[in-house]
Amino acid sequence: MRSQDVASGVRTFGIEEEYLLLDAEDGMPVDLAAALIRTLPWQQERADREFFASQLETSTHVCHTAAEALSSLQSFRSEAAGAAAEHGAVVAGTALPPVGGDQVGTITPKLRYRILQAEMREAGAYHYASGMHVHVGVPSPDVGVEVLARLAPWAPVLLAMSANSPIWNGQPTGFASWRHLMGQHWPIAGYPPEFASADEYQHTIDQLVGSGVLMDKGVVTWVARLSERYPTVELRIADVQLEAEDAVAFAVFVRAIVDQCLVDVEQGVSRPNLTPGLVNGAIWIAARYGLSDQLVDPLLAERLPAFDAVARAVDYAARSLEQSGDRARVDEWIDRMRTGGTPAQRQVAQFDAGGITALLALYRDGTQKADGGDGEASADYA
Repeated sequence: MRSQDVASGVRTFGIEEEYLLLDAEDGMPVDLAAALIRTLPWQQERADREFFASQLETSTHVCHTAAEALSSLQSFRSEAAGAAAEHGAVVAGTALPPVGGDQVGTITPKLRYRILQAEMREAGAYHYASGMHVHVGVPSPDVGVEVLARLAPWAPVLLAMSANSPIWNGQPTGFASWRHLMGQHWPIAGYPPEFASADEYQHTIDQLVGSGVLMDKGVVTWVARLSERYPTVELRIADVQLEAEDAVAFAVFVRAIVDQCLVDVEQGVSRPNLTPGLVNGAIWIAARYGLSDQLVDPLLAERLPAFDAVARAVDYAARSLEQSGDRARVDEWIDRMRTGGTPAQRQVAQFDAGGITALLALYRDGTQKADGGDGEASADYA
């Protein structure tokens, strides 16, 4: 799989989404993933079960354009939502169930998941977290390691822009992304340390697995990593999004930032010199506030109004956004959040206005969009 399309000069990307299946009346997680997959006709090859039987996963093909990705996600969401409705359930683009999170989830009957649950014990029993992972093609693992080091300063603002898990066990948590806090339960978490080379990166993973800290290489739970299966950098920091349009805007924004990181590598720009611990501390602040307050900019080592931090990230990615034709899409997405609220803010507003019933309506609206058709592409990333 080439990391960049030679004809267009636009780097390839892919999106993974994990949805929660919730009872349409009370919002509790329902174990319907296997049943839904059996009733999704042409979508079956793109649907999979996740850790809990109340989670449904999909991935786009390898995409060159935002339109391809949007078509893929909209068509899957639409069909899955229709199938779920027949079972009295909602396919929810929220990173945590608003109620029922204190109930032990039903583990999907896969041997690997059963072993993982045995390892995680109580830390895994309530881990309903559903995320969105963005893959961006890179030329080699060594270059991928360089990208990870240069992507680090932008991780906090990317989490703030995608935070979508403010409600847990029937009440607001005070965090825009409670999912991120729950992710700290894993043996390794947060943003990865810097590595000098792909060999050092791989040696570290081998030691983590060989020592028993990690069950296998698939449980590398940093918020960004090199994919084990594909020639990509995989950003795992984002919560799943309420709507496909927002998911795609986020993904092409990530692609543009990664592309600029690659330009910096090619031009010999030094890696950013970041204070140890500052990136993960700034990510914690982003999980707390989203875009509702100030964020910590790791490059400046100071707080900025959230949308000023967003503007700095857009400026960094501007060349790549213009080249890919995605600048207007990203600008419109940011304007929607500035005027209509972020996904986390919208969830809290709905909950305050009408409780779980209003939240379920918000989730339903986010997945029961018009079918976008099937985008044509060549293979799967995720």
